[in-house]
Amino acid sequence: MRILIAEDEPELAAALEAMLKREHYSVDVVHDGDDALDYGLAENYDGLVLDIMMPRRDGLEVLRLLREKGVSTPVLLLTARSGVDDRIRGLNAGADDYLPKPFDMGELVARVRALTRRGAAYTPSQMTAGDLTLDRDTFELSAHGASVRLGNKEFQLLELLMRQRGGFLSTEQLMERIWGYESEAEVNVVWAYISYLRRKLEGLHSTVRITASRGRGYTLEVGA
Repeated sequence: MRILIAEDEPELAAALEAMLKREHYSVDVVHDGDDALDYGLAENYDGLVLDIMMPRRDGLEVLRLLREKGVSTPVLLLTARSGVDDRIRGLNAGADDYLPKPFDMGELVARVRALTRRGAAYTPSQMTAGDLTLDRDTFELSAHGASVRLGNKEFQLLELLMRQRGGFLSTEQLMERIWGYESEAEVNVVWAYISYLRRKLEGLHSTVRITASRGRGYTLEVGA
């Protein structure tokens, strides 16, 4: 899953980014309201974490404009303001949750998890496809009584393919969702991670395969 963090304090933004990446989220970070609005309008995120006090535009204005444009991505507001009136303003502007500073990092991660579950159809902790089970809490992939722990990018890639439920994802879509708009990685990194996953599927003797279609991208194919 992909998260946008809009936070003007560089040290806090870096800490949030590191924490969420450790939890296997893909993360983009911006430091002002204009960039938060531009990135948010792309609608390429499963959740937005917006600080209210930002330069250029504050988080409430960004949120209001996103909602006016029809962007329904779930939003968690961060702010040093903890008054009830401020929380009400944020929720009335279209926020899904509100977390006052200072906060515990573990609580933020838990709230982001809840936020992303709200953003779409409910996704259980264990996802299945054919004989495969992907545990979204432990990042383990299992089949036929055997299991293997996936690395960060492997997990994100397989989770996207399983969520797509038989649909295709192009190389460009996978690059944007997992590596981000500003990544310096080459597009062949997608093929490399597809290869890593294919070897792990084979090692588990799974009947599920990752197949490619020219001009369409990659999909999961469930065997008999």
